[in-house]
Formats: sequence, structure tokens, C-alpha cells
Amino acid sequence: MVQLGANRYGKAEVRVLRVARGAADGGGDVIRDWNVSTSLSGDLAATHLTGDNSGVLTTDTQKNTVYAFAARLGAVEPEVLGLELAAHFVRSQPQLTRARVRVEEYGWDRIGGTGHSFARRGALTRATRVVHDADLGPAVVSGIEGLTVLKTTDSEFWGFPRDAYTTLAETTDRILATEVSAWWRYRGADTGWAAAFAAARQALLDAFSGTYSYSLQQTLFAMGSRVIADVPTVCEARLALPNKHHYLVDLAPFGLVSDREVYYPGDRPYGLIEGTVLADDAPPPGPAWD
Repeated sequence: MVQLGANRYGKAEVRVLRVARGAADGGGDVIRDWNVSTSLSGDLAATHLTGDNSGVLTTDTQKNTVYAFAARLGAVEPEVLGLELAAHFVRSQPQLTRARVRVEEYGWDRIGGTGHSFARRGALTRATRVVHDADLGPAVVSGIEGLTVLKTTDSEFWGFPRDAYTTLAETTDRILATEVSAWWRYRGADTGWAAAFAAARQALLDAFSGTYSYSLQQTLFAMGSRVIADVPTVCEARLALPNKHHYLVDLAPFGLVSDREVYYPGDRPYGLIEGTVLADDAPPPGPAWD
């Protein structure tokens, strides 16, 4: 005998470019470049067990809803788009009890002084994940992907246990680099999203640059703590930091002195450090991280 377990379905990676004509200061255009994924769950057993699709809001309909809400809402913050979409799906479809919406936003910088020309900003991806539960209401998690940072000194790593398989040398001066994946949970669903994102991003950068690091784990805790300290509407931060190793090149075979100046960046394998930092009074997450 078998039974149906947890399930959900949706439309993945709906690409939307929203242009707000003349909305910028000085009359220039504003653009929002989004990658939207929706996922719905609820009383959907029939379609799995018997093929009865009477409760299935098609993924094509979900795609069209994304386009329609982008048009109706305008060039809003990604959290606003996610909140509106998630609430709409649950409230308009009685068979649904939970909607999850992820919005990735790609940044663009205005160029040329024309007000309508842009260059893609490649430093990071802003993202948000919204869950709307019929009983619990909305929960918002936002974050950054692809933020690559590096410091040329002020990083050590030593004092670790050694066994028969340990070859890594201890160091009191190394390059520390990582590509930050950081997500933070908001206490509520009503805040200044743009200001909160900017403050969280700056907190990550300040903590990375300002922390004398004895391990990437220590740096992770400092970064998460700084986000919570600097953004009062945030109660939890989760980070994943791959250690982007940089190895000192031995220049002796070329008759040159290696004075910590020439390195080769390692590709893989790499260390992956993950951790969660919580405010002491953080409320239970509910479905926020589902």
C-alpha cells in the first residue's frame, strides 16, 4: 500500500521586464527585471490519484497572473509583487491553502544620460521568497545571491585538529574570499523593502570587511549578527559561504621571490560554510523557509 505525501506544483522562472515610463526623477524610465516562480499546495489529491483536474489552477494561468500583476502593480519592490501574488492565489482558489512565490531581481544601472539606456549590473542578484498560508498569513524572506567578496589580509586559520589525513598547513595570513548567499527573515510583512535590502547588503559588506577573521565560520556569524543589528525588522539570517580558495604560487623555479603577491584561484573542491543567526526574540518561522 502507498499513500500520497506532501506535494505542490507551479510555474518556474517566469521572466518579466517591467518598464515604468517616465517614473524616475527627471522623467527617465524605471525598469524591474524579474524571474518569478510560483508554487501552490492544498487539496490537490484528486489530480494525483484519479486525474481529476477540477482543482488545478494551470501553471499557464499562474504565468499569465504574473504578467497581469506586473502590469497592474507597476515597478514595485519584489517583496510587494510576491506578497500580492501569493495572497491572490490563496484567496481566489478555495482548494489552495498555501502559495509560495520566489522573485529574483536583476539590477540595471542607467547609462548615457538619456533616461532610457541601461547596463546590466552583474555584482549580485536580489531575491525574495513569500509564503502566504490560509491560516498563518504571509511570511517574507529576502536575500542576496552571487555577492562575491574578497579580502587580501586580516584572515587566519590555525589551531584545527590534525590526523593521519591532514595536509593543510596552518596560516596566520591568507586571502579570504567567498560568494555570499544570504537570506533574512522579516518579523512581519510590512516594512520599507528597498531600505531594508540596502541596509542588509551594507551590513554584510561592513561585517565582512571589518571582521578580523580566524575562520570563515566566525565571519559568517559576524555577518548574520550585523544584519540583525542593523535591520530591526529582521529576526533571522541564514548564510551559505563557499570558501573560494586562493593558493600562493611558488615562484622559486623562476628565480623570483614570492612575497604574497601571486595566487591562483582554486575552482573545486571548496569548503562550504553554512549557518543561521537568530535574534533572541525571534518568533517561530512557521512556513517561511519551506
